[in-house]
Formats: sequence, structure tokens, C-alpha cells
Amino acid sequence: MNEVGFPSEDIIFDPNIFAVATDIEEHSNYGVDFINATKWITDNLPNAMVSGGVSNVSFSFRGNPIREAIHAVFLYHAINNGMTRASSILPCLSFMMRLSQARDAIEYVILNRNNDNNEATEKLLEVAEHYQSGDKKKDATADLAWRELPVEKRIEHALVKGVTTYINEDTEEARLKYPRPLDAIEGPLMDGMNVVGDLFEAGKMFLPQVVKSARVMKQAVAWLNPYIEAEKVAGETKGRVLMATVKGDVHDIGKNIVGVVLGCNGYEIIDLCVMVLSEKILQVAKDEKVDIIGLPGLITPSLDEMVYVAKQMQEQNFHLPLLIGGTTTSKAHTAVKIEPNYQNDVVVYVADASRAVGVATTLLSKDKKADFVADIRAEYTEVRERLANRKPKGTKLSYEQSIAEGFKYDWDNYAPPVPNSTGQIIFDDYPLENLLPYIDWTPFFISWGLVGKYPKIFDDEVVGAEAQDLFTNANAMIDKLIKEKLVTAKAVLRFEKAKRTAADTVTVYDDHGNAAHQFEHLRQQSDKVTDKPKYSLADFISPNGNDYLGGFTVSIFGAEEFANEYKAKGDDYNAIMVQAVCDRFAETFA
Repeated sequence: MNEVGFPSEDIIFDPNIFAVATDIEEHSNYGVDFINATKWITDNLPNAMVSGGVSNVSFSFRGNPIREAIHAVFLYHAINNGMTRASSILPCLSFMMRLSQARDAIEYVILNRNNDNNEATEKLLEVAEHYQSGDKKKDATADLAWRELPVEKRIEHALVKGVTTYINEDTEEARLKYPRPLDAIEGPLMDGMNVVGDLFEAGKMFLPQVVKSARVMKQAVAWLNPYIEAEKVAGETKGRVLMATVKGDVHDIGKNIVGVVLGCNGYEIIDLCVMVLSEKILQVAKDEKVDIIGLPGLITPSLDEMVYVAKQMQEQNFHLPLLIGGTTTSKAHTAVKIEPNYQNDVVVYVADASRAVGVATTLLSKDKKADFVADIRAEYTEVRERLANRKPKGTKLSYEQSIAEGFKYDWDNYAPPVPNSTGQIIFDDYPLENLLPYIDWTPFFISWGLVGKYPKIFDDEVVGAEAQDLFTNANAMIDKLIKEKLVTAKAVLRFEKAKRTAADTVTVYDDHGNAAHQFEHLRQQSDKVTDKPKYSLADFISPNGNDYLGGFTVSIFGAEEFANEYKAKGDDYNAIMVQAVCDRFAETFA
């Protein structure tokens, strides 16, 4: 501070404050962590101030007035340890006086005391239930009024709200009510999941909530499974679904979510993971005698590969449904590019995970499939006709014209930057902490179906609360991954001398000046009325032989293994969370 002449009292530290009482063990110490960090800053960095967003600490109790009392207890300890400013819900101090009897329960949670097996959290939840607006006693029967509903409606409520507390007893009641255990799944449980799908489609539920609904469904199915197995005829199964991300695409979060939802509804999932060759997909489909093939895609190259798989299915005389889904796919692409290439059965575009169960169930129903297929084919025919009647956006130039109108540059007066070294460089354990400031969170929320730019998404009236909850859980997972060294960032990169040797060709040379590899690039061929150049990546490499080309590959090792540990425990939500945050790490590292 003395060297640069910056007053230390003008420095404000703003350590993160995350939610406590989330029922996730890793979150329990968040309050203590902030208080300890504040004390360390105060003791070691004289005159510096400490700020914090206090409202985050009580996020688990959003909608409950006890949040204000939680803020008061938190502020009491944070201020005593050096906190100088905060953003919070202001009535907290006066409200604390009216809820003094809650103080101990709150303090145990904030300071993570008497909290083995989340006992302090459970106690605070009990206390919170007693208070409604102001300081009035809460009608304890109001929250449980849904327990008086018929069993079908109770199951629907549990699925929509993600509540597992009573699902075993309600599932058992349904089992006893219906002729067969499977009827309880195909009746009230499927009806409830259809409501979840409707709410999701209407924008009133979001993907994290759908995953939690699937967790309820999974518990209910687990309860029924012994009874289903006991009466199952040899060889009887609800259906086997092969899921695979095709060659050229390494993304699998969406695929995994669909797999979870289908698996929770009694389907056997054969997951071939990512970058799977067409030959393997079709061979495994034959060997395992699957009923449906599902192909998700997140990047554009996967679209052409899906078309290829469809063609191969037709040529090899497959007769089973093909499901298409993912961010880059669409009903139009499915209708125009994929469906015409596979006519032995049906190709169906599935817009989101919540619809996968309904589509699969209909396709495997002898009574419903024919009408459904006829409707899909009629709809896709209409889509193709509508698109065929559209006027083209613009003509395409010939390749020769595109080259002539390509990007021009004065290379003779340009000195390319020189890398510190050429050859191969390896990062075997790059610090994950170094990546945190550069994470682009917007794609993270998109992968969970929450649309909005970070951080403005938190202010969104529709998805803001769910986005904040998801963000809190993601940061908790990141803390765990780093502190426990559960995953490792690895990378290999290489710089070599390069030269543009043809219009769209770049040649790379080894240390002895020998041509080691050639890279061919695409060139834009649209007839742009703005007279802008028709670019190729090759345009940006000097033809004079004094330039360089770099390449790299990155990976987060250990992510799949750790996610599988959660899957083994039946915790699909955190399994997907591991994959989602490690995907962010990988992209940031790149």
C-alpha cells in the first residue's frame, strides 16, 4: 500500500456468503467460513473493510419471515469479528427481538454447532414452521393440507414439489389401491410426471426442479420394484433405451438428465457415453436388443452424424424408434434432414427431458403407437413443405469467387508474435483456483434449462430464485472438488511454425523445417450484400513462412468417476452437478 500510495482504509473485501441449512453437508460451515475469513482480514489487514451479501445466508428459507432473524444472528457474529458493511433485509434487528426464542436454533446453524447429521438444520426447520407473516403462529395444518387429498393428488404434489418425505407411504397406498404394482407407476406416478412436464413446458418449472421430481419418482419406483419383480413374467421389461452422444460431440449433460428421468420411470438405460461411432451404436443396439435409440446433440457437427446414423439404421434394416434431442437439434432439422433417411420405424424430435417418458411410453404401447407415428409423420411432412416454400436467404458464390473476395492483408509489413517456446507443453495439474475468475456461467444455466445471462439471471422474475439456488449448489460443489482434490485439470498444447501454402491450406513445420501436417479450412460462400470479405481461418496465417500455429487439448480428470459415486448413491442431481461444473472448468481452461 505504501509503495503505490493507496490508502488501506479504501480497500473493501467482499468474501462470498453462501446459503446454510440446505440439507447438504458441505454447506453447513458456510456461515462460520465467512465469519472466520472476516476475522482473519481484520487481524491481518489493518484498516481494510469487509462487506458481504447477507441475504444469501438465509436463501434456504426464502418466503419465510424467519430469514430476517437469521440475518440478525449472522450480523451479530460477523460484526463482532470485523464486518463493516452489508446488504440485507433491513427489518432484521427489530424482527429478531420478536423472535428471540428462535435465536438458539439459528445460532446453532450459523455457527455449525450440534449439527451432526444436520440435526441443527432440522431443528431450525421446525422452528421456522411456527411463524408466518409478522410474528403470528403458523397454522401447522395448512402446510399439510395436501395430505388430506386423494392418494393420486398427494403423489402429484410430491412430484411437483420434489418432496420425498411421504412418498413411500403414499406409493404403498397406491400399490394396494391398484390391481398391479405396475399400475401405480403407469397411473398416478406417470400422471404426476406429466403434470411436471406440462409445468416445465409452460415455464413454471425448471430443469433442476425436474431432476428433483425425478428423484421422488426414483424413490417411488424403488419402493414398488420388489413387488413388480415378484410378479414379473420371465423376460418382461418396460423397455431398454440406448443413449449415446454421437461422434464429434463430447457433451453429455443433457443425455444424462434424460437418462435419469427415463431410468426413474422404469426404463433400463444403456449409456454409451460420448463420441460414439455409428458402428458401435448400432452393434450394441443389436446385441442388447434395445427397444429405442436416443441420440442427443449439443454442437453442430453432431447433426450430420445423426443423419448418418439414421441412414445406417435404414440400410441395416432396423425396426425401432429413433429419438433426437439436444440444444442444436430442432423439429425442423429432424423433419428435413433425419426423418426422410429412416422410414422403417419413426424418428421423433423430443424437445426436453420432461417429455422423454411420455414419448417412450407411447412408442412402446401397442395401442397408442400407430396413431402417434401417423401424427408425427403428418406433422413432419407439413414442416418440410413449409420450409420448401420459403425463399432462399441468398445465393451462394462459387468457390473461386469466394477466394477472389477473401480477406486481404499486407503481410510484408506484418511481424507475427513469437511464442515463448515451440514444441509441446504439458500441464499435468493446473490449479483449478486459477480458473474460477474466468468461468462463463451463462452456459451453465442453459445446460439446466434456465435461460438468461449471468449475473442478470438472478433478477429474473421467473427463473431468478431457481438460478440462485442452482448457483449456490454449484459453488458448493466447486469448493468440494477443490478442497478435496477430487478432479484434476490437465492440458497439452503445442506451437509450431506455420505458413499459408494455398487459399485455404495452412502447413505446419517441425523444428527441422520439414512439412509435418496440413490443415484444410472452409471458406464463406454467401453472397453478402455488404461486400464484406468471404473469410477462411487460413486468411489469418502469413504466407511468408514466419508465422506460428498453436493447438491444444484440455480435460478434467476424475469428473466421471466422482459423478458415478453420486449415481451409485442414487443422487442424480449431484451427479449431474459434478458434470456441469467440470464442463465449465474445461471450457474455462480452454
